[in-house]
Order: sequence, then structure tokens, then C-alpha cells
Amino acid sequence: MSRVAAVAPVLPDHESTQEEIAAELGALITPDPARRALLERLHAASGISTRRTVLPLGAYRDLGGFEAANDIWIREGTRLAAVALERALADAGIAPDELDFLLFTSVTGMAAPSIDARLVPRVGLRSDLRRLPSFGLGCVAGAAGLARVADYLDGHPDHVGALVSVELCSLTLQRDDPSMGNLVASGLFGDGAAAAVLVGEGRVERMAASVGRPRPRVIGSRSALYPNSEGAIGWDIGASGFRIVLTAEVPVAVEANIAEGVDALLGQHGLARDDIDLWIAHPGGPRVIDAFAQGLQLPDAVFAASRRSLAEVGNLSSASVLHLLADVLDRPAGTRAVLFALGPGVTSEHVLLEWS
Repeated sequence: MSRVAAVAPVLPDHESTQEEIAAELGALITPDPARRALLERLHAASGISTRRTVLPLGAYRDLGGFEAANDIWIREGTRLAAVALERALADAGIAPDELDFLLFTSVTGMAAPSIDARLVPRVGLRSDLRRLPSFGLGCVAGAAGLARVADYLDGHPDHVGALVSVELCSLTLQRDDPSMGNLVASGLFGDGAAAAVLVGEGRVERMAASVGRPRPRVIGSRSALYPNSEGAIGWDIGASGFRIVLTAEVPVAVEANIAEGVDALLGQHGLARDDIDLWIAHPGGPRVIDAFAQGLQLPDAVFAASRRSLAEVGNLSSASVLHLLADVLDRPAGTRAVLFALGPGVTSEHVLLEWS
């Protein structure tokens, strides 16, 4: 079984309060005083205090169109990805040229060559590195990416793999779109990146010797695509870039389906919910976290870390669960956790971890 050797979360420098963001974006999204008042109420009810943006808040007035925003995503996304990967490799005690497999994920920009290819010369990775860029999984990609890197390492136990997530949600800002989905999204998503380094079973002894502390094994994972939820969350991609699709169906679908996927994963390993010490849940928003608690019949206190992350930085899409995992990486041997997230589909991914 592969193990998570290190996780490095990264945030951009520019921090703003939720009130400052509401005031700035409201003027860009709609001139209608009633819709701006609604935007401000939605922002205030989001459970978010501050968020980070890759640009100073005032720069979004003159951001330009999709091409200009995507150019910034490439430039700044590559920079943040490099910082995250370099930190994670250093913390794991692994040289850049020892990395064998890299999965890169983002749903807030596009590039060919992809950002993972740009990391090869910048970080000093090998030219024969196996790369897999991913687009379209959305927020679920933090959990799904961990699972897919673990799947790769199960077949290549002497290798080192990494997941890199970059989500610059602020660059997808849609001006002149007073739809409810855009109003909600403008108050929910933040910018951030993260990298996780995993090692195959054949590298575990070397990792233990260099790191010298318990690290989580990936015991198993399970994917779940919820029925009749295709139009609940996602992007409509057009000339203006990424236009959010975000409906009230998301928490309804989560509450109705989350337990089935979690219980199926636990059942495969002879476990039940009571055997789990930590629940590392994607902070998708206040109603989504409520749906996790209700669907899994768990006390709200279980998701305090998710609510705290939401308050401090907002929903970082695929990077969020990696930020949460970094906060709990130092745990006693024997700790069990379920890490999970959801994304367009609606789909969810559940990963069972055990520290040893």
C-alpha cells in the first residue's frame, strides 16, 4: 500500500475580507441595487471571513477577457505549483529527480503544454517523468487525485508519485452575470494550491527512516456518481470563459447519497463509521457540510476543521481537502480517517487512510 509522505499547502499573498470582496465584486457583477444587496447577503451567510486571491482585489476590474485571465492562470499557476511541489518533496526527503509519476489537476484554467510539463525544467524533474494532467473533476479531484496516484503506486511499488492541485477560482469571475449561481459562487471560492507526495510500498522503509514519524497509508478508495445530478454543478464554457453552474440540488444529492459510498468503502475493509477517528471533508459550503453531517448521521463537531478552513480561505476546489490533510498529517499510529470530496457529476470520492 502506498503512503502519503508529505503534503504542502500554498496560498497566494493577497488576502481580503469577505466584506471587501462583496463590495468589489458586486459592482462588477451587476448594477442592480437589489441583486447587489442579495449578493452581499449571500456572501455574509457563506461562513467565510477571508479569502486569498492571486491578484490584488482591485486588479479584477481590468482583468480583461478569458484569454487574459487564462494567461495569468498559466503564469501564476505554474509558480504556485512549483512552490507546492518543491516544498512537499523537500519535506518528504525526496529529490526532484526521484519523482516517477505526477498527476496535475485544475478546473480553473487550461493549457497545452499543461502546467505539469512546465514544472519539469522548473523543479528539476526527470524528462521521462510519467505525467497525467486532469481537467473536469472539479472539487472532487483532491480526493480522486490521491486515489489515482495510490492506484499507480500499487502497480509500481518502488516508485514515487505526486499530486499537484492549482485552483485560481478568482480568474473565472463572470462580469454582468447576476444569476443566482454566479452570485453564490462569487462569495464561496478562493485561490490556492497544494502538492502531496506519495511513496509505494517498496519505498516505505526509506521514507520511514528519513521522515521518522507515522504517515497515512492509502487503504482503499471508492468513487460514486450520483444518479440524475448531471446538471447540478459544473461549468458552461464559452467565449467569456467558465460560467458557473451551481444549483440547490447539490446538498440534496449529497445528503441522499453520501452514506452509501462511504459505507461501501468501509464495508470492503470490515469497518463501520464508528471505527473512523477523522473525517476529512471537502468544505464545499455551509449547506454542503450540513449535508455531510446529516447524510452520514455524524455530529456537526466532526466537521469543525472543514468549517474552519471554509471560514479562513473559502472553498479552494480540489486543493481544499489537501490543505485539510496537511493540518492532520502528524497523527498517532493507528489513526483511521476517511477523506472525501465531491464535484461535477455529481460525483464523490472517498479515500480510507490509516496511520502507521
